[in-house]
Amino acid sequence: MNNTQKRSRIWSSILCLAFAAFIFNTTEFVPVGLLPNIAESFSMDVAHAGLLLTIYAWAVSLLSLPLTILTAKMERRKLLVFLFCLFIGSHILAGFAWNFYSLMVARIGIACAHAVFWAITTPLAVRLAPNGKKAKAMGFIVVGTSMATILGIPIGTMIGQLVGWRVTFLCIGIIAFCVMVLLMYLLPNVPSMNTISIRDIPKVLQRPVLLNIYLLTAIIITGHFTAYTYITPFMLKVGGFDQHMVVVLLLAIGFSGMIGSILFAKFADKHPVAILVVPIILLLICLLSLYVCSFSLFTAIVQGMVWGLSITIIGMVMQSKVIDVAPDAADIATSVYSGIYNIGIGGGAFVGSQVLLYLSTHYIGFVGAIFVIIALCLFYWLARKTWYSISNH
Repeated sequence: MNNTQKRSRIWSSILCLAFAAFIFNTTEFVPVGLLPNIAESFSMDVAHAGLLLTIYAWAVSLLSLPLTILTAKMERRKLLVFLFCLFIGSHILAGFAWNFYSLMVARIGIACAHAVFWAITTPLAVRLAPNGKKAKAMGFIVVGTSMATILGIPIGTMIGQLVGWRVTFLCIGIIAFCVMVLLMYLLPNVPSMNTISIRDIPKVLQRPVLLNIYLLTAIIITGHFTAYTYITPFMLKVGGFDQHMVVVLLLAIGFSGMIGSILFAKFADKHPVAILVVPIILLLICLLSLYVCSFSLFTAIVQGMVWGLSITIIGMVMQSKVIDVAPDAADIATSVYSGIYNIGIGGGAFVGSQVLLYLSTHYIGFVGAIFVIIALCLFYWLARKTWYSISNH
């Protein structure tokens, strides 16, 4: 095999990993659009059916580190195949779930696969990429996750509404099987690079820069999901839009995520500090202006695109820095990052629910902005000195 063929195979395998990311991100959030159907099929209310999302996020947060440690020494290709088998089997169980509890077991099985998948996928894509193309490889993964918002979740919701939510889960399982076969063919054997033992993990997690990244991530993502979790009721009640226009807005947010990945690949190495600070400031502006921008469809779409672009870049910067800081334990450090991110999702959803209960839907953007302001202050007070030290890795 010549060099051109090798490079082509490498990028094909990275593209396949990106498609896998698309599938994993789709299945995480597709129940949002199917909750009424799921609740009706089990004769329960939507609020209780929403536990599918809450427990999923909690499971990922709790299981990311222990499961990644258990699989730390496994060869990456074999590990991916094992994860896909668990993922596919859990979707089959979901498709034939006989009650809500069996569906919950299936979702926990998917969460177990999710927890390890996100711990190893980005570091694996970065390892596979040719020198100087690591940001581009990471961009592929982000595009895959963004496409889940643009295509995966809407299509999955439409299938579920037309022919039943069980078919949605079965379709995801079938597609996952096809991706697994492709990965078995394209992906080379990739030995684990984790050189630390379980006893060394506390030392890894005590690295100041890593702790700063985790803390910033938890605060920013909490602020983001305080508003984003309830963007649909906000736009319906405050903005006065119909459901079709809200779908257009969500598509704009997802589409702009791909633009964010392109900007990250272009400017991450040239402007290592600005690539984080500018998107955080833009996110802050978006949250503060959420109420005003909801008065017009045009301003809401523009604001949504800036919002999607900024949160995508923030996530990519944080994850790339995690890998830079812990190259000897990238999978473990990334698994903790994934857990922290899911804590932010759950925390933001909880804070937003309290805003809706005790204040008003109008205030979700302002409350979310408080967290982003705290994150900006922490960046300058805690992380500024150490950020420069890893910018040239």
